[in-house]
Amino acid sequence: MENRLELHNVSKVFGEVQALEDIDFHLGRNEVVGLLGDNGAGKSTMIKIVTGYHQPTSGEIYFDGQKVEHLTVPLARQLGVETVYQERALADLQSLWRNIFLGRELTNQYGFLDVKKMKQETHSLMTQSMGFTSSAVNPDSKVGTFSGGERQGVAIVRALYFDADIIILDEPTMGLSLKETQKLLNFVRGIRDAGKSAIFIDHNIFHVYAVADRVVVIDRGRVAGEFMTKEISLDNLMEKMIRIAETGSFD
Repeated sequence: MENRLELHNVSKVFGEVQALEDIDFHLGRNEVVGLLGDNGAGKSTMIKIVTGYHQPTSGEIYFDGQKVEHLTVPLARQLGVETVYQERALADLQSLWRNIFLGRELTNQYGFLDVKKMKQETHSLMTQSMGFTSSAVNPDSKVGTFSGGERQGVAIVRALYFDADIIILDEPTMGLSLKETQKLLNFVRGIRDAGKSAIFIDHNIFHVYAVADRVVVIDRGRVAGEFMTKEISLDNLMEKMIRIAETGSFD
């Protein structure tokens, strides 16, 4: 079965700066891939290419085995790509149901907003996917009252609800407490359980290792290596990350 996403020899040049060089990357179906690397390694540039924000200078992009030319942000979303950013792009003063359906509101047969249906759907998502059990939280609750982990969960569940096939998590644990981080990691596992795929970018190797099926290391704009987490210990992976940061090589 073909991969959900493939990058073949993708490079990106900004003026005289080579941000990416001959990147080969793939994301399988029902897979969580961790993307690791220091600041400036090229992770953000690669993700901006996948989401259509940047055009590659050279190379090819494939979704579900089909080559895509001139990928744009709307086209990437149409192809099932959704990004959950570290700043948790939610409207704090709006209710939970409004945040879930923001920009993609459900309407009835007459073209009016179907508020009742949106609240019902939100309640189902809360109990089945988000794990909200407290009676104090309901579809009308303001998102600004939620914890960081809960807000990240809302963003992930929103992406799943709208049939995202590839969910990109950009530093999702930043600023979260230990307890909230564990909740967030459970949401990430839920992406795989839902039959979807994810690219998980995080500075914290412990978080990535805990949920990723495979880890890809980016260094100085190139893929330095990739490892199946079941085939490498966390200590060994950490040693390799330190070595690549110091020397530019795993050897």
